[in-house]
Amino acid sequence: MELPVNRAMSARYDALVASGNITEDPVQRTAVHQLDLLNTRLAETRLASKKSSLGWLFANKKNRLWSSVQGLYMWGGVGRGKTMLMDLFYEVTVIRRKRRVHFHEFMTDVHERIFAHRQAHKEGKAKGDDPIPPVAAQIAEETRLLLFDEFSVTDIADAMILGRLFTQLFDLGVIVVATSNVEPSQLYKDGLNRQLFLPFIEMLQSKVEVLHLDSPTDYRLEKLSGAPVYITPLDNGADAQMDEIWSKLTHDMDVHSAELENKGRKIKVPRVALGAARFTFDDLCMKPLGASDYLRIAHAYSTIFIDHVPVLSRQRRNEAKRFITLIDTLYDNGTKLVVSAAAEPQNLYDPEGGGTEAFEFDRTASRLIEMRSEAYIAGES
Repeated sequence: MELPVNRAMSARYDALVASGNITEDPVQRTAVHQLDLLNTRLAETRLASKKSSLGWLFANKKNRLWSSVQGLYMWGGVGRGKTMLMDLFYEVTVIRRKRRVHFHEFMTDVHERIFAHRQAHKEGKAKGDDPIPPVAAQIAEETRLLLFDEFSVTDIADAMILGRLFTQLFDLGVIVVATSNVEPSQLYKDGLNRQLFLPFIEMLQSKVEVLHLDSPTDYRLEKLSGAPVYITPLDNGADAQMDEIWSKLTHDMDVHSAELENKGRKIKVPRVALGAARFTFDDLCMKPLGASDYLRIAHAYSTIFIDHVPVLSRQRRNEAKRFITLIDTLYDNGTKLVVSAAAEPQNLYDPEGGGTEAFEFDRTASRLIEMRSEAYIAGES
């Protein structure tokens, strides 16, 4: 039986609390209420827009109707439940033309569309030398509801086009729901030419309700605290422990695969749930991935699981080099790490046969030891 639209979020949240998968949180409950209200408004607007959908004459009226709907911007520290709430809303929302995407990946897609339009214009296949209106029109045609994970602006190229792009998107009736670690006023803080970015912040705040998820509890830390996040040796028991930690961290939410884009390449992510990603060693180190790929992964997920890390040696120097780069990248970004490995960190590289990797791996072993400490997991190191 289909749930009433004005209670769909609440019902899903209540079920997770009742099952013991999550703990009732009053701040999260406020967000659930806001998302129920938004879902109700979306349902009402969809019904009203159908009544006026009598062809192109009413297109502008329909856009104005949708443009009046305010989205939601949820911000707060890591582990406050932002991703979980976004997952639930994506499942229950009445909107069918919806897109859930990491903000960095969305902007990569936008830049690719801009480039494609400029190429088409150069070849005489597209009209207009300004790519923003047609790109915005493409996105609006595909998507009514944009759900952004980790809304964060650090790149000047992104900052300089966001205002014009989102002016068009909002005018075309696109609604935004976003999660972020920072409040809107702090986006692109200390960025080059930030004064040119401020009108975008003002516009964004007029188009979304801003909700601070200021719960005192970091639920991700609570789930990982005291857990054996570095598991050795590799055996059935290790696999079972990894599965148990994964299940606990992701609240047994639906798991899906994903693809990240990086410089025109696709990075396959076998398992994703609630802001965590799970790979095998082979997924990450047997494939031709480099530092920028690992950085892309670190930016996309706050917790990384790596299954079946073997003992490495000079005979596997390419894999060893990639693993060293991977751990350096995750460490530098404060990414939480859960690993199953064939040996303790200090014994994970066989120095016999020499090679520079033996010296480099000393740092990797040291970082792996630190990354399983309570201080690192709590973000204090």
